[in-house]
Amino acid sequence: MLQPLQAIEGWRNHARDEPAAAETMQADADATYGTAAAEGQRGDRMREFGFEQLGLVLVVASLVAMLSRRIGLPYTAGLVLAGMALALFPAGAELPLSRELIFNVFLPPLIFEAALQLKWDRFRQQMPLTVVLAFLGVAVSAAVVAIGMRVGLGWSWLGAAFFGVLIAATDPVSVIAAFKEMRAEPRLRIVVESESLLNDGVAAVGFALLAGVAAGTPLSAGAVALSFGWTVLGGLIFGAATAAVILLIAGRTEDHLVEITLTTVAAWGSFLVAEHFHASGVFSALIAGLIVGNIGWMGSISDTGREHVVGFWEYAAFLANSCLFILIGSHEAHQPIALLTAALGLAIVLTLIGRAAAIYPLAFLFRATTLRLPATYQHVLVWGGLRGAVGLALALAVPGTVAERADIIVLTFGVVAFSIFVQGLTMPPLIRRWRLTRPAGEPDEH
Repeated sequence: MLQPLQAIEGWRNHARDEPAAAETMQADADATYGTAAAEGQRGDRMREFGFEQLGLVLVVASLVAMLSRRIGLPYTAGLVLAGMALALFPAGAELPLSRELIFNVFLPPLIFEAALQLKWDRFRQQMPLTVVLAFLGVAVSAAVVAIGMRVGLGWSWLGAAFFGVLIAATDPVSVIAAFKEMRAEPRLRIVVESESLLNDGVAAVGFALLAGVAAGTPLSAGAVALSFGWTVLGGLIFGAATAAVILLIAGRTEDHLVEITLTTVAAWGSFLVAEHFHASGVFSALIAGLIVGNIGWMGSISDTGREHVVGFWEYAAFLANSCLFILIGSHEAHQPIALLTAALGLAIVLTLIGRAAAIYPLAFLFRATTLRLPATYQHVLVWGGLRGAVGLALALAVPGTVAERADIIVLTFGVVAFSIFVQGLTMPPLIRRWRLTRPAGEPDEH
């Protein structure tokens, strides 16, 4: 059984005064996340996500979408609130959430749809900047957070490193959803979205390396370089190969239903195949979407089919986004965050400091180039670096041998809640104040 977060003085005093509460929290954490038996329980709960739960989620998502647009509330925040309400409702359904559900079901359509909308020339122009911000930025941010958790809370280096890596990567699901709603300037949007899509690969590499350490695998510079290279290049290779095969087949038909089906295979196929071979599913789905959305429109996807394909993927992204954030909200409601207030405050501060330490110095390197980022763009990158599904998925996958596993999960939920409700709700007025939105009526282009 996992031990409580002994290094947090406030919680230790609380546990001394209220042992029953501390024991209950730990038992709940173990029952939900921490033991081998709980893995089977999570699988049972995933199988219980049937048509009734899906129907409920769809109705709630539709109502939230209508209400959010009417009152000006960011859609993702509305979904999380709705999920929390469902969880607290006496007759509410128990909705599942696991690393497998997030990665294997929800992320592929969201990443693929985002990449499908990206224009390659714009993406390529910003690539030197976004690659540096994504790869080096995650490393810097993770180091800041890990050192802070080690020094401030007395965590083990392994537990602190796990938390630093998983919380350092901004979540493409949250970021893309937010910037679509805000109608951000084209360059700002391409930089923020590209960086958030790319930096997930770094987090996945770091997480995999740490998982190896937790399992007792020795690390060496060569092993790190090989793992990093395979995760990135392997993802790109699988994504490109899958998209090439799909476009080759699609070029032989003008049936838009077949074309939609083939792009569906490209989205999930590229992601799942890459993950199966321990490469980055996000990079794979990203490159597959870029190829279909740029090369595919040149002839492989028919002119009549293109509108149907785009419309389908907009709906698929809406559906996945809605389900995902409602599920996140339903689990936020049951997190014992009140017992970890001090630790959560430190985690939030460290996350913001780590993000700032990554963005401002790295953006300074491009000050004399055509890729120079205005100060307002840098502020948006720092404050708009939302956390969400990817961090939660990685937190749920932290090995049970890591002493701080239960605490990592609770704190990750807390940081995600802060990200959605504080950063997410304040971003639209900041974007408008800095005049970084597109005029109404201007086409939505990347």
